[in-house]
This record gives sequence, C-alpha cells and structure tokens, in this order.
Amino acid sequence: MTKTGGTDQRKTDVKVSLIGGHRLEGETLHERTLTVSLVGGADVDLTGIDIPDGAELRITKLSLIGGVSLRVRPDVAVKVHGIRLGGVRDDGPSEPGGPTVRVDAWGLLGGVTVTRG
Repeated sequence: MTKTGGTDQRKTDVKVSLIGGHRLEGETLHERTLTVSLVGGADVDLTGIDIPDGAELRITKLSLIGGVSLRVRPDVAVKVHGIRLGGVRDDGPSEPGGPTVRVDAWGLLGGVTVTRG
C-alpha cells in the first residue's frame, strides 16, 4: 500500500461471500477493505507491504460467524473496534507514531487475533 501523487487515491476493496471466508494479502489491498460473509472469517496478511508512518489502513469485517486473523509487522499499531463475541488477542504493543491498522469487526461469534512478525 503506497500512496501516489497529490490526489486522493483512496479506494475501498469489497469482498462478499455467503459461506466461506476471505484470504487477503497486503499487496492487493487499498486503504479501506470491507469483507462480508454470513459464515466465514477473514485471514489478512499485511507483513509484506509498506504502510507509511502516520497512515491508517482500515479493515471492516461483517459476519454472523467468523473472526479476523491479522498478521502485521512489529512496528504497526492495531486498533480494534466493533461488537462481537470472542474478544481481541494481540501479542504485543507497538511504538506510537508508526502506521496504524484499524479493524472494525461486527458479528455474533468470532474474535480478532493479531500476530506480529
């Protein structure tokens, strides 16, 4: 994810499925991603992309059943919002001022798991 030029290049990726989750790689994502499924989670790997310091990448997950598994670099701050049964598991803090990934997870069942590496 890199910004180009002086114009606002923000785009939203939308992934929809009734049954089954989504596997998302960082190289294919824009600044905002919406993933919707009746049953199924989202597996998101952002370790291979360069998110500029101060930038925010936003992922919104809507589902009845299914959580989010997120992999980020150690310098990326992760903020989780939304309502779901399952909680949040983040294996470590990051330094302030770096890039940020915001996860809005809405659903009945399914937590958010963040791994760094």
